[in-house]
Amino acid sequence: MMTVVQTSEEDPQLSVVRFTSELSWADAGPEVASPHVERLCIEAQECLVAGRVLDLASLMLTSADLIFSKVSEKDLECIFTVICNLVTKSENLDEILEIAKLISAKVAQQPNDKPALRLKILFNLYNLLTIPYGRFSVYMQALNLAVNGKVAEHIVPSFKKIDGFLKEWNLNLNEQRDLFLAMSNVAKECKGSAKDSFKFLIKYLATFSGEDAATMSEAKEQSVKAIIDFLKAPDVFQCDLLDMPAVAQLENDSQYSSVYQLLRIFLTQKLDSYLEYHAANSSLLKDYGLVHEDCVIKMRLMSLVDLGSSESGRIPYAVIRDTLQVNTILSVAFDMPPIPILTCFLQLNDDEVEFWVVKAISAKLLDCKMDQMNQVIIVSRCSERVFGQRQWELLRSKLATWKENVASVMATIQVNKIADDVTQAAQGMAIH
Repeated sequence: MMTVVQTSEEDPQLSVVRFTSELSWADAGPEVASPHVERLCIEAQECLVAGRVLDLASLMLTSADLIFSKVSEKDLECIFTVICNLVTKSENLDEILEIAKLISAKVAQQPNDKPALRLKILFNLYNLLTIPYGRFSVYMQALNLAVNGKVAEHIVPSFKKIDGFLKEWNLNLNEQRDLFLAMSNVAKECKGSAKDSFKFLIKYLATFSGEDAATMSEAKEQSVKAIIDFLKAPDVFQCDLLDMPAVAQLENDSQYSSVYQLLRIFLTQKLDSYLEYHAANSSLLKDYGLVHEDCVIKMRLMSLVDLGSSESGRIPYAVIRDTLQVNTILSVAFDMPPIPILTCFLQLNDDEVEFWVVKAISAKLLDCKMDQMNQVIIVSRCSERVFGQRQWELLRSKLATWKENVASVMATIQVNKIADDVTQAAQGMAIH
């Protein structure tokens, strides 16, 4: 028995089909356009009656895509609001997911044509969906659109909600990798989001653990990218890249072992090691876009951090002068041997020592006081370049010491309190 569903041209879907088809066929003239418009409207009405929502979405998108450059953004937003609303018209979860994928793929297809509006349409579609995986699929399309359409700044604020997204979407490992890598690429395109880009790249690399060699090799290029991003970042001085299997595989890699060696120098050694490396690999640094002078600045600060971690909290000015060795740097930079007569000018004087200490303090790498009389700096806090087993053991030792100190103070307070109580009691008896 056939069920008849009453419809009319006032139905939003039919109105959109008529409007978009008339506009897309307008240049052909009324005689040619009219039959095509009527045919499309009849097809749309048949889809509505039969409940073929996916077919209706395909029909509506075909016409809407043709007129994207012909109508105002306000009209386009209204048209796609009706189209996106189709995901609420089906009760079949698989069909809803297919509709969402169809719409999001079509919207993201031409990222250079009104990209901000296209991104807004995808956000609207995302909010209409209740299926977690459907939301993830749309969000991935939005990330790709943001990069290709150069509108990354519109989606980066949503990165703050990533932990909630991950709980909601319940992604498998490969999907997490795709997500983190896409987010890293988006953040890299957004001014002021370099740290976010690095953070999500680290999250991507962290998903490679205990994998077979073929799978691990997929992460090689991104591992190198993470190393170079870290070395270039003027305000990032700590990372755990060395502990990551995805990065560790580069150590014995014929193509990338030298990059891994450079990372190890920055995270575990001092300036002299970097200068030796640069003398032998200057062309490699240029190939990766690394500027020697910037590397020297960063390596000076990281060498100072290393001194703060290993000199029992007191660093003599003389040690800093020796470690930051301006004489050697200038010789390497200008490809000339040190000239003895200039040594007094090339050595780091007290003002320059204090300049680099202040620079380290400004970068929040050190908390310290400068004792100019005794020519030492007294370190009260120092950042770590890496935070591995050794750093955890040191932290445990410090916490144990603090615990003992606090217990000693509490015991002293308690003894003094008892003594005061006894004294007050004795005074009270004397008064009686």
